[in-house]
Amino acid sequence: MSEFRTSTRWRRRVPMAAALAAGAAVLLLVNPAAAVVSQNATTGVSEVPEDLGRLADEQANVVEVLLADKDELDALVATGVDLDHHVHQSEDGIVVHAVVTGNEVATLTAAGFTFGEVLHTPADSAARIAEREATIAAHLADNQEFMQGGEGMAARAAASDVKIIRADYYTNGTDEVLSVEAKWAGGQDANTALTVSRDSGPGTEMGSGGTQNINRFMDAGVYMYHRGASIVTSRPEYVQITSPTGDVAVAKVKEWLPISGDAPEGPGYQKDFVNSYLTPTELYDRIHTLAAQYPAISEIVELPHKTNGYRRKAQAVLGSGNANRVGIDSLAWGHEGGNDISVELVDPGAADSALTVTVTGNDVRVSLATDASGAVTSTAAQVAAALNAEAGTLLKAYTYRGNEGAGVVAPAAPTKLSDGLSAPESVSREPHSVYAIRIGKHRDGSKLGVLAYAQEHAREWVPPLVTIETAERLLRNYEQDANTRDLIDNLDIWIAPSVNPDGGHFSFYDFNSQRKNMTNHCTPETNGDFLGRTSWGVDNNRNYTEYSLFDGYSGASHSCTSGSYAGPSELSEPENRNVDWLASRPNIKFSMNLHSSGNYFMWSPGAYATPGRISAPRPTLAEESLFWGASSRILTAIKRHRNLAVTPARTGPVADVLYSAAGNSGDMLWYKYGIYAWNFEVGTSFQPPWESAKEETMEFSNGLVEMLRVARDYDTDTAAPTSTITVEPSATAGMVDVTFDTSEPAAVFYTVDGSRPTLESTLYGSAGVREGGETLTLPNGTTVNWFSVDSKGNVENGYVPDGTGTNHNTTKAWDPEALRVTVTTQVRCVAGKAYVAVQAHNQNDAAVSISLESSYGTKAAVNVAPGASTFQQFNTRSGTVSEGSASAHATGALGGETVTTTVTKGYAAVNCADPRPAQ
Repeated sequence: MSEFRTSTRWRRRVPMAAALAAGAAVLLLVNPAAAVVSQNATTGVSEVPEDLGRLADEQANVVEVLLADKDELDALVATGVDLDHHVHQSEDGIVVHAVVTGNEVATLTAAGFTFGEVLHTPADSAARIAEREATIAAHLADNQEFMQGGEGMAARAAASDVKIIRADYYTNGTDEVLSVEAKWAGGQDANTALTVSRDSGPGTEMGSGGTQNINRFMDAGVYMYHRGASIVTSRPEYVQITSPTGDVAVAKVKEWLPISGDAPEGPGYQKDFVNSYLTPTELYDRIHTLAAQYPAISEIVELPHKTNGYRRKAQAVLGSGNANRVGIDSLAWGHEGGNDISVELVDPGAADSALTVTVTGNDVRVSLATDASGAVTSTAAQVAAALNAEAGTLLKAYTYRGNEGAGVVAPAAPTKLSDGLSAPESVSREPHSVYAIRIGKHRDGSKLGVLAYAQEHAREWVPPLVTIETAERLLRNYEQDANTRDLIDNLDIWIAPSVNPDGGHFSFYDFNSQRKNMTNHCTPETNGDFLGRTSWGVDNNRNYTEYSLFDGYSGASHSCTSGSYAGPSELSEPENRNVDWLASRPNIKFSMNLHSSGNYFMWSPGAYATPGRISAPRPTLAEESLFWGASSRILTAIKRHRNLAVTPARTGPVADVLYSAAGNSGDMLWYKYGIYAWNFEVGTSFQPPWESAKEETMEFSNGLVEMLRVARDYDTDTAAPTSTITVEPSATAGMVDVTFDTSEPAAVFYTVDGSRPTLESTLYGSAGVREGGETLTLPNGTTVNWFSVDSKGNVENGYVPDGTGTNHNTTKAWDPEALRVTVTTQVRCVAGKAYVAVQAHNQNDAAVSISLESSYGTKAAVNVAPGASTFQQFNTRSGTVSEGSASAHATGALGGETVTTTVTKGYAAVNCADPRPAQ
């Protein structure tokens, strides 16, 4: 059945006030030195410069910001400060986490913001790097010792260069499986599979049970061991491995205990494939290795847009004050010769000297001008002009950040220009390819597609590991785990472990707090000089097309130094165009964007406009129900690992549980492509100690695999929903309150005018933010016709909405605490006189007494039979009648008690001289 969408995606423009505010922000960029966020009358926050003052050599910490309310939160977001994904609300206010330097703290404090405790420092990141390097070194040392032998290992090494670590037999459904792990001395250098021979049980010959191959498992370039599992036809007692050098190892097979509980993984399910943090280069190496090992069910896809590259121009800033500073940029990239340029400012030591520039190869010598006393007189502006005139083939010089440069420069020793990059040569300086691994037996677009992508934000080191762990689980469990095989045989799975490799490398090797990509959109007039280098970049999760800063939505910045800089235009960045390309695969219907931190689980809408918090369109009730229902499954899978509960307060639309994030990727996937798009916020910090990072990787990989199961269940869903209606008394006399409920996430279309419901009928909606279905208040006895349809397009009762059938649901919405009486009124003209005709119809199962009442008299009728009516035509004794109403008071038995129900019906004014209804 074709998929059914319950709403049309559109881009809503914000009200004029918000649009003008956004336009004003653009105009402020004309004079960045004077640009400020204007005073907020609600919060009192004022005078926040567009550039918060971060300098390249400053260290950034994660610090609490203490806020009074959501207005102050919105004001903080509007400053463009770099925020962690943490918002904690309490009776005392709101606490958020900001990634800030000392200068930024001073700027924001002066504007009226209050800071709390320092939570994480650069020393924490340095410890994570040291921890990673120590882990890698330890594994390499183990491999070396195994290869060469050593104290305590000599006997083993002399006997064999291969060791069987474990051999486990287990059953999975009707399958018998043997999992083997072994370590070979040559595994670090040679990508050679090991062959495992099996006997077929006690007393049988080795090899009688067949053979299986196990493959090398590498992590961060380090050989860990060989591992693999295969279906067998009998339980072996022993296995044997002969290494490529001829050495032999034998081990007895052990019984693997079944996993307790209701875990979806069968016994022997393989997991735990990460052992340290991985750089983007290592992430890509890992998925390339996997695809080479499993070519029948996976492939590497190079995304169409290369990044701008882990590269920069070589730079220097000479001088100590704004007026006498000279900024210098190489024309060549640093790695292509820019780093070889040096500039020297020399006092000639003589009076009345002229300003001159001498270029010798890559060495530039500036001899400064002096006056009659021998004092240096060259200004920053003059030196910049001279450098451009005489050394313009090597470099570009400028005054500092738009300053006139009237200050006299000071002599400076030879200064090498530098691109400031510290990564080893193994990290490419060229525009970087971005890779995804595509997993599936059928990778032609014919199967339902699922997308997972990570590291939009460079400093978030755990989310990429979740994608790697998930890819490993899928591929390595395919052969022996039926549930995994069902996913790979029937889904088209795309996993992109790092969509921002440039920023990721910069975070690992240069500036651990880097959030953005590495592209420098700042100019020399703003912060494009060497002192601004850790402030550059575009926030990739603010550069997408839907409900963006450029549409007037909040949560992103026009400032090139802001942590939430949206870039010069939507999709200006190659990283974002790659995600857009992935999302445009027409078969993709589910996605997960992996971030850290905060242990949030979120979906659209992710943006709102201020003031007023005008949200992007909310999902329909049916769509919201699917988001919540799937989230419950995914979060339960996460909790199974170590009982971590992502709280309800941190589950829901981004704009509800966090803050506005204009131009985020989830909104693009949902509103532009109709993809059910979630966002993990993994763990509690960007770079936690490895022990924590490992656990976070394992638990959120559980969740990511469960999302694949959600997608698979969606794909196989052929069961139509069912629905019920609940009618309750209303606080308004003569009215009832009506709600619908469905057996699964489904849309309800209804009519209340007696007509046949269609897909164009009214869609039952939500009562409000994070609430259930709305309450309809209808006249008592209203005929309600309706049907439900789930997100797959299955329609209740097989009803055809655009057909002619009548197999929809129908009921009269009667007040359960009132008698069922319908009343009609009409003004009639007889011989020039107006009469008010009133009729009451008994729709109860027993007789009732009915009293008709109008402004012109009453009439009582006793024991009006079920289905019968009582009627009275009241004479007004006038040729005109004003608008009014008449009532029927019915008395009878209901639930063993005598009750009286009053139903009132209005009528229009009539002039019998002109009996047409009044207009």
